[in-house]
Amino acid sequence: MKYITILILLTISLLPRVNAQEQRDRKQLADNLFERYEYFKSLSIYLDLAGKRNAKEDVIERVADCYRLMNDYDNAEIWYQKTIAFAEAPAIDHYYYAEILLRNKKFTEAREQYKAYYALENADHLPFKLATVDSAQKWIKTPVESFKVANEQKFNSKYSEWGLNYYGKTGFVFTSDRKVSEKKKDINTRNGDGYFKMYHIDGDITLPLALKTKDNPLFYADYHVGPMVLTNSGDTAYITITTTLPRKKLSLDQNIDNATQYVYTRRLQLLVATKVNGQWANFKNFAYNNLKEYSVGNATLSKNGDVIYFTSDMPGGEGKTDIWYCVKQSNGEWDQPVNCGKSINTKDDESFPSLGNDNSLYFSSNGLPGMGGLDIFKAKGEKSTWSKPVNLKYPINSTSDDFYFLTRDSLSGYFSSNREGGKGSDDIYSFGYKPPIVLAVNPIKSIPSPQAPSAILTLKKGEGFILNNIYYDLNKWNIRHDAAIELDKLAAILRSHPSIRIEVSAHTDSRAPSAYNLTLSNKRAAAAVAYLVKQGVARYRLLAKGYGDTKLLNQCAKGEYCKEEDHQVNRRTEIRVLSE
Repeated sequence: MKYITILILLTISLLPRVNAQEQRDRKQLADNLFERYEYFKSLSIYLDLAGKRNAKEDVIERVADCYRLMNDYDNAEIWYQKTIAFAEAPAIDHYYYAEILLRNKKFTEAREQYKAYYALENADHLPFKLATVDSAQKWIKTPVESFKVANEQKFNSKYSEWGLNYYGKTGFVFTSDRKVSEKKKDINTRNGDGYFKMYHIDGDITLPLALKTKDNPLFYADYHVGPMVLTNSGDTAYITITTTLPRKKLSLDQNIDNATQYVYTRRLQLLVATKVNGQWANFKNFAYNNLKEYSVGNATLSKNGDVIYFTSDMPGGEGKTDIWYCVKQSNGEWDQPVNCGKSINTKDDESFPSLGNDNSLYFSSNGLPGMGGLDIFKAKGEKSTWSKPVNLKYPINSTSDDFYFLTRDSLSGYFSSNREGGKGSDDIYSFGYKPPIVLAVNPIKSIPSPQAPSAILTLKKGEGFILNNIYYDLNKWNIRHDAAIELDKLAAILRSHPSIRIEVSAHTDSRAPSAYNLTLSNKRAAAAVAYLVKQGVARYRLLAKGYGDTKLLNQCAKGEYCKEEDHQVNRRTEIRVLSE
């Protein structure tokens, strides 16, 4: 009996040591998976360890990191909040937490976490981050109302879809990581979904894009494919893939701190393909791929096909990833890559270039002033000479990653985003330009009868129109004779429809300082309202509002060259119906 008692006591005393050893072994396994970017696999182990009593800070942190790297922002927010509660939490966790809070539109909390991070790190960058939070909050409240954005349900699933491009006259191609099976070889251990492959849609039918990759040495084992861009002739494609070379042909990843195993970087490479019997085949490496040193991918072509722009982290750039270009030589080969320059590239990431029909460059950046994450910008020029990039603002941009902008006319098109409210991780969205309604009012000599037709009768609450011919002298706000004629017409309509309340807003072009423009526009709006009151319209029915240069109707932003008639479009007086 004594022997049995001693044995039981010994067993009980040893259990915590066995469990501790087991936890250390499982923690090491999870760390190994994490180092190999297998976040989906490592997360389940970390979650189990985090549920144990007295779970350590590094385990809680890794759960938060996994959710962040898998783009699960709601869970990432929960776990980073737990992480920063530890006194020994690294400063970087405050930064990641701030980024997640900004993405989730918790602006006050995001500001505090940025301040906490930069109090411990380089404070010089704090104003940029606080300005980002301010811009996001402001632009969401005052969206560019002329752009309407919609989630394109026909492209999207519960998985990730992005990188939409035109394919022939009526078709499109895009990339998606939707699962094709539950087999182990078809599951990406980074996030538990499938590998990215190309899909073709024409009408309502979506099918995998036919790629003849069998026995091609460029396609080895598991790999991602996409995006894809075609020449205007449609016979040549430039396709981005994730390198599938075996480990022995890859360089070691030097960016992993305290790694316990050999970790290899799988980089992007750009392939050139042509069509054979309806299938894309004859895959060849782009001349400047260099898998052991850097990535090359996400290409776009000029209209005549003589210039190719792409993303790369090759040496000689301005930051992490830059936009580069090559010019086609007379022999059909591409000349040496050239960086697009400091107007476009920053010390952070620029990627996903695309060109409109006017050769305007659209691209995404997290290094230029924006709303957080990747924002879409537009610049005019070519090669390494560009105007100052213009942020497309909300609702094109959001606090999430917004990228891969596609348009032919700058008035409609598509882009990709992982913003909240989508069907999956990344979704494809459409946008369309909806100009304000223009009121064409015929001269009115007397008050019209209630039956008299009037454009304002067709408007509903929230809709608006531009009142033509309301002009002001330079730097002045008094009502001129020609403006008085138009305001008389409006006053007559308002008197005949006494239930309508309106906002009278004045706008300026982008020239002159913004503070000055805002003051001037407020004075002009107030002058217009005062005139209407003198014409017998009750003051309570009128709201004067000046917007300065904050609601431009075109791309004539500060620093952007525009013709005078283009600036005139922005110097306008608008009427918006507040109630019917």
